[in-house]
Amino acid sequence: MHSGSSSSVWLLVIGLAHGFLLWYGDILAAYGLVSLVTYLFWRRSPRALLIVGLIVVSISSLLSWMFGASIPYWPPEAVEGMLRFWNPGAEAIASELSAYGGSWIAQMSQRAPGVVEHLSIVFWTRTIWRTGGLMLIGMALYKWGVLSAERSRRFYWMIAGTGLIVGLPLIGLGIAHRVAADWALEYAFFQGGQYNYWGSFFVALAYVSLIMLLVKRSSLGGVPRRLAAVGRMAFTNYLMQTVICTTIFYGHGFGLFGTVERSMQILVVFAVWIFQLWFSAFWLERFRFGPAE
Repeated sequence: MHSGSSSSVWLLVIGLAHGFLLWYGDILAAYGLVSLVTYLFWRRSPRALLIVGLIVVSISSLLSWMFGASIPYWPPEAVEGMLRFWNPGAEAIASELSAYGGSWIAQMSQRAPGVVEHLSIVFWTRTIWRTGGLMLIGMALYKWGVLSAERSRRFYWMIAGTGLIVGLPLIGLGIAHRVAADWALEYAFFQGGQYNYWGSFFVALAYVSLIMLLVKRSSLGGVPRRLAAVGRMAFTNYLMQTVICTTIFYGHGFGLFGTVERSMQILVVFAVWIFQLWFSAFWLERFRFGPAE
């Protein structure tokens, strides 16, 4: 088996274990499946990769528009099922709270169906297209030297400025329209999500450019060195976030699931980030690779 295919298979296996045993929102299994196909394009020119990537990314957006427009023609039971997903009732909420507040085995009643859903309907309607397209675009950016700080400062400032000026207002406009529609399923879940879908690409490019500017400005000391360490241990840090947060929130740990307000959840996010910035640099000062790498 080619090394690229072998890596994809192992990513799939680890992702399935991660999803079924720890957290249903796993993305590694999807990455493993999609990379089996996108890896075949790695010899293509950057321009071809960019064009194909944009086309592939657009498919998910098109599907979302089509699904939203077709709601009036859905069978009543299909609409009812979607409404239960979008606005779950008290019984569904109580069931989820009970499961994730219980033992590791009790959580499986919620976790396993979530993994199956993510790797079936969600995968074919959204994940494969967005993930696959972004992998191809990432290959193009890598070949152009964008992801290795090889371009000029002017180039990165231009991309950062454009990304923030276009992306943030687009995302904000989407939120405003969703609020105006009272988060109604037929708009908010499908058409209303397009603003964030496309705006997020611009913001992501801005973040990449700002990090590249930071790297070009200094000699990988301080914050850039820690960011580089986090990147070198991306696999470890991804899995570590699951271990930390399921321990904090799930019943086999501190059992805080459903009890922490959003403002406090943000503080948890920042606390995990700060810890990983410290831990990644600490580990790589002593070892060549992260524990999972």
